[in-house]
Amino acid sequence: MTILVAEIGWNFLGNLKLAKKMIAAAKKSGADAVKFQIWDPSNLKNGPWDNDGRRKIYEKAYLDKEKYLYLKKYSNKVSIKCFASAFNIDGLKILKATKDSWVKIPSHESYNIKLIEFALKNFKKVIVSAGCMKKNELNKLIKFVKTKRSYSKKTCLLHCVSSYPLKSENCNFEKFDYLKKNFGSVGYSGHYQGIEDAAYALFNNAEIIEKHFTINNKLPGRDNKFALNQKQFSKLNNLRNLYKEFNKKHGLGIQRCETDIYKNYRSRWSKNIKI
Repeated sequence: MTILVAEIGWNFLGNLKLAKKMIAAAKKSGADAVKFQIWDPSNLKNGPWDNDGRRKIYEKAYLDKEKYLYLKKYSNKVSIKCFASAFNIDGLKILKATKDSWVKIPSHESYNIKLIEFALKNFKKVIVSAGCMKKNELNKLIKFVKTKRSYSKKTCLLHCVSSYPLKSENCNFEKFDYLKKNFGSVGYSGHYQGIEDAAYALFNNAEIIEKHFTINNKLPGRDNKFALNQKQFSKLNNLRNLYKEFNKKHGLGIQRCETDIYKNYRSRWSKNIKI
């Protein structure tokens, strides 16, 4: 079945108690995994985030090794997988030290072959969001990952449009189909405000679907505004379960549930009619 990932990211705003509530809610909603992000505020370059409040949130919400292990331990306690995105090799080294088996390379760094190669050499599963890439960069990524069978077997490329939030007309699932055709193992990282984009990916056999997750859309921060809440994520999980039911194979003959119609309804309106 499609793996559903609740992207908590920095929605917990540095409050570890709030992070634990989000982990528990994600578990209840049917998520298979929660995902956080690893960065060091001291490595952040100057940019628009200096003037719009994001730098303060980044400085507040960052996870070091100790904090991440705390959340990972809690995730294990409630039986949900926990992993994280890393934006540089230092971040990957932290996750390697925590003995993580999965890692995510975010869209911002999907062009960074050196970073991706380090991840492929040190983790069992490498998920790459292929967002914010020119076509030649995308093809370079696909070609690189396919250079070694061991690389391609452990990699899942996620179709992603790096816009927050994402408008429906910009979802561009043409790229999803391209990844599926040219790489095979394709998933989806969606920023649309709702579950409809994820439903599209689900019914097109995405291996992994990642959606931002929160327990309160009124919390500060851009991502909390468009993230799925527990009720919405539960609906997505219900769709996944339905899709599994829809695809159960029963052969080409009559099913048991059709027996009554087969025995009693055939030709029921043909009493005076010769067939």
